[in-house]
Amino acid sequence: MSDENTYEAGPGPGPGDGAGTRVRLRDRPRAAVFTARAVLHDLRAVDGALYAAVAATPTPALDVGLRRLSNAADHSKISFAVAAGLALVPGRPRRAAAAGLGAIAIASATANLFGKRLVRRARPDREAARVVVGRHVPMPESASFPSGHTASAVAFATAAGVALPPAAVPLGLLASAVGYSRVHTGVHYPGDVAAGAVLGLASGAAALAGASLVRARRRSS
Repeated sequence: MSDENTYEAGPGPGPGDGAGTRVRLRDRPRAAVFTARAVLHDLRAVDGALYAAVAATPTPALDVGLRRLSNAADHSKISFAVAAGLALVPGRPRRAAAAGLGAIAIASATANLFGKRLVRRARPDREAARVVVGRHVPMPESASFPSGHTASAVAFATAAGVALPPAAVPLGLLASAVGYSRVHTGVHYPGDVAAGAVLGLASGAAALAGASLVRARRRSS
């Protein structure tokens, strides 16, 4: 007689077992948690391996430029400079600047007030990975996940690029370079940057949606 609280999980370990391994239904949540932890462990292993591979790859022609780019992206200085230039031109460029700045505000607040406080991932051990000293930028004291630099750069590129399509590709390339520079300089794992990019895309979309709502209300009033 079968137990309704069990299910077949697969064939038994030996040829004489006949019946498959039975797992109690109430144990399914535990199995799911175990699987999720195993997947997360593997993803972290891949993340660490990618970080180590970047650290171990000699790139003397790129080191200085990426270090300077990473420093210039502190506090979204590059995006603010671009926004200031766009704001000088009435019409679409000015609207793009406003949308981009709104996206930065959303991304920065979400990354710093929620993401970093919830996950609290430790920064990479740059010395153990032997990241070339010529790449070094100051190691932030905040948590590593997600990358706030990447989130803000991608958020600005997304919102401003949609509002001003000719700027989409240059801003996207710039945001990608900023994100990679954070791994290259040793202050973030690739996974931190990937999460920051996803957050940036969502923040850009939210800023555009908010701007559209404001314009719609102005037209109706």
